[in-house]
Amino acid sequence: MTALEVLVQALRSLPGVGQKSAQRMAMHLLQHDRPGALGLAAALTAACERVGHCPRCHTFAEAGLCAVCADPERDARLLAVVETPADQAALERTGSFKGYYFVLLGRLSPLGGNGPREIGAAELLARASEGAVEEVILATSFTAEGEATAHVLGEALRARGIRATRLARGVPIGAELEYVDLGTIAHALVDRR
Repeated sequence: MTALEVLVQALRSLPGVGQKSAQRMAMHLLQHDRPGALGLAAALTAACERVGHCPRCHTFAEAGLCAVCADPERDARLLAVVETPADQAALERTGSFKGYYFVLLGRLSPLGGNGPREIGAAELLARASEGAVEEVILATSFTAEGEATAHVLGEALRARGIRATRLARGVPIGAELEYVDLGTIAHALVDRR
C-alpha cells in the first residue's frame, strides 16, 4: 500500500468520511497545504500523547482533573450524565448547567457488546453516592439505546435513594409544528409544563 493510500485509509477512520471525501482531503493536503498537513500530523500526535481521561468524570483532560472537575465553584449537588465528551461540551456551551458531569463513554448496546460494566455504571453509582449529589440528570441521547441507558441507570440510582431526572424533550424553539415529527409532538404534549 502506498503512503497516499495509507493516508486515505487513515482519513476514512473519521466519522462521516467516505472514500471520496478522504481522497479529496488527502489530495488537498498534499497538493495545496503541506504545512497544514504537517501541522495536523503534529497536533494529532501531541493530542494522542497528552490527552487522556479525567479520573473523576471521564471527559478528556491533559493532566489530572479536567477544568470542570477542578472548579470548586460548580454546584456539587447536581451531576449530569452524558454519553460522550462531545455531549458534555455541548451542555457546557449552553452556559445553563453549573453542576458536575459523568461521561459514560458510550451507552448500553446489548448487540454492540456494551453492558453496564463497559459504560462505567458502577463508577457512576459510586460517584452519585458520595453524599453531596442530590440530583442526577440523565442527559443521554433520545435514541433507543440512549433511552434504555437512561432507564437502567435511573432505576439503579432510585434504588439507592438518589433522585434521577431526565432531560426534557419537545418541540425545538422556532420550529413549526407541521414540520416536527409525530413522536416529538407526542412527547412535548405529555411532558408539557
